[in-house]
Amino acid sequence: MMVAIRPSRSALYFIDVHAQAPFRFGKETLERVTCARVMCEVEEASRGPFQGWGESPLSAQWAWPGRVPLPEREAALRQFCCEVLEAWSGYDAGGHPLMLGHTFLRETLPELLVSFNARRHAESQMPYLAALLCCAPFDLALHDAYGHAAGRPVYDCYSSRDVPDDLAAYFGEADFKGLYPSDFLSCGVSRIPAWHAVGRLDALSGGAEISKETGKEMPATLEEWIGTDQLSRLKIKLSGTDFEWDYQRMMNVIDVSMPRGVTKLGVDFNGTVAEPRYVVNLFERICRDRPEVPDALCYIEEPFTPELLERGTDVSAVAKWAPCILDESAHDWRVLENASALGYSGVVVKTCKTQTEALFTLSWAKRHGLEVLTQDLTNPMLAQIAHVQLGVHASPGIGIETNSMQCYPRASADEAKVHPGLYQRVGGCLDLKTISGPGFGYRIHEIDRQLPEPATTFNVH
Repeated sequence: MMVAIRPSRSALYFIDVHAQAPFRFGKETLERVTCARVMCEVEEASRGPFQGWGESPLSAQWAWPGRVPLPEREAALRQFCCEVLEAWSGYDAGGHPLMLGHTFLRETLPELLVSFNARRHAESQMPYLAALLCCAPFDLALHDAYGHAAGRPVYDCYSSRDVPDDLAAYFGEADFKGLYPSDFLSCGVSRIPAWHAVGRLDALSGGAEISKETGKEMPATLEEWIGTDQLSRLKIKLSGTDFEWDYQRMMNVIDVSMPRGVTKLGVDFNGTVAEPRYVVNLFERICRDRPEVPDALCYIEEPFTPELLERGTDVSAVAKWAPCILDESAHDWRVLENASALGYSGVVVKTCKTQTEALFTLSWAKRHGLEVLTQDLTNPMLAQIAHVQLGVHASPGIGIETNSMQCYPRASADEAKVHPGLYQRVGGCLDLKTISGPGFGYRIHEIDRQLPEPATTFNVH
């Protein structure tokens, strides 16, 4: 039986987290982050209320890179979250979260962003990706609440049993007639391989250090992490602007990791490369000097500045080395049709782009034969639980990037008491066996986390 939920009350919390060590990617460095956590209560017919939760890090460095001072970007993200809360709470409609989320993303969020930016200076305009980041915890909470209203895990709620309209109604393509997100989801598994992120500042070899957060010895180098967590998969952050540095960094990472059992490599430029020849020349040289690399290279992620996609630059030469994957540029599925014609061969899905958009994007991508990866936003606490579940249902074979245990291991101490396998990598994998119950299976009432006072609340009625 289909369930139609309607938001009735919501609350927004900000939780500040400090990194154990700086994490360098693109042109930015992550030393701290604020996580936005949302509680959303919904009603269904005469039943309820049912409570749902969502959380996402407000990583300004990822969603809003640029010259605007970081404190200003962070303050703007917090303020926009408050405005999104009010807009969501005043959303007088009922239905499935896919329908509600899709309508909000297409109609309400763009107008909200225009209004927000109209009050800001021209040089400090918030990009759409940052607005999407602010919307993510609200959207996740709505999906979680739906699972509680239906009395089932949320990934059991994306078929014709629950969703009124098939995907053709959203995509406008006859190929999707009679198909639903459930047709493109993998069956959940209890273990998934973990990808370790190698930041640009990370030391590669040496000894361990005492963590300021835990007071315990923590790996301080890539060599130590590989041995401690038995890692087999590495995602390497490169500059995209310094060819010799990128070449030497790749060579050094390869020489440290592959003799120690690493068999799969990915690279991420975070949208810094100005033209395809840079990437082609880089991998021609690397693969000539290290012939084992072509078999290990799984993907090249978001190599180019956004202008290349806007100009329609063909990247097929890059995709010959490994699937060329979009992340920051793919803020919704509509980007993919044009991108695939230019040689891009896959897309990253992330809960920080909203659960709704992740489901639509992976459905479109898989139907059209594109690779789908699930990547991290250094997700701690509740954000990690939804993130890992997306990974096991979207792309369990290739695994999932997960690096919050590298950056801020203490931040998730309360959640780790209930879900220990999600916050430590054992045998190179995460263990999901503790996830259970309706919604995202947080088991939130068992997690003894003391939340701060809400930044804002809203009652619909």
